[in-house]
Amino acid sequence: MTAIQNRYDFVFLFDIKNGNPNGDPDNGNMPRIDNDTQKGLVTDVALKRKIRNYVELKHGGKPPYAIYMREKAILNTIHGEAYAALGLKPDAKKLPKEEDGRRITRWMCDNFYDIRSFGAVMTTEVNAGQVRGPIQLSFSESVDPILPQEVTITRSSVTNERDAAKERTMGRKYIVPYGLYCCHGFVSASLAGDATKGTGFSEDDLALLFEALANMFEHDRSAARMEMNAQKLVVFRHDNALGNAPAQSLFKRVKVERIPEVKVPRSIDDYRITVDQENLPAGVSVLFPCDL
Repeated sequence: MTAIQNRYDFVFLFDIKNGNPNGDPDNGNMPRIDNDTQKGLVTDVALKRKIRNYVELKHGGKPPYAIYMREKAILNTIHGEAYAALGLKPDAKKLPKEEDGRRITRWMCDNFYDIRSFGAVMTTEVNAGQVRGPIQLSFSESVDPILPQEVTITRSSVTNERDAAKERTMGRKYIVPYGLYCCHGFVSASLAGDATKGTGFSEDDLALLFEALANMFEHDRSAARMEMNAQKLVVFRHDNALGNAPAQSLFKRVKVERIPEVKVPRSIDDYRITVDQENLPAGVSVLFPCDL
């Protein structure tokens, strides 16, 4: 596969209704929030997890779309597969020879989609090197402040026999009544490189990334994320690897504004989303790779 030759920057909008998009385990699983602005947050790793899950679901975890950071994975065992495939033996006491190290890292990039995409630090006892990935995602931030609500729930069953006499037990969960979130993404052709330098992230890999963003929430339904949906993906394509304009100037062209007469937004229809395509910088084009 040929590595991408162009830089891309994109804006991804998604929303949630009566759910918890990304709970904070250090705060009772409360939805993450910026304490100063009261705007909701979703971490980059939360979205990367969903991208990984979609790719694994579509391709069955088979190379070249295998997933490295999968649930309950034993990383040393995975690294050992690279050594075995190349006829090498790992030595925990010393690093592999330079040429062998490059071959091992190359094998990992060739076989694992998320390493080609996001990079990985694989310097464990069975050393497979480390690589920077071409894709970076920002924290997602809600367009408007959110007001998480704590909801009391009950269950009819008990955990222990000693509690059998109890009629029911109580619990709590947090929800966001509604939140529209914005994420900024960056795809570097320089870090994608080619078959000998970089991860080898290809045009097919890029198309799969956009497909995953459009569809990943459809396969991630849970009681906490029953109505979490992708809403808009706007991609800016540069005509070269280094790019033709700063990403921040392109992101400003995507306007997400609440309709003035709406006081409390409760759906995507309460917002007006526009993309300014007038007088784009030379060499930059706007793509809508998927109609969400």
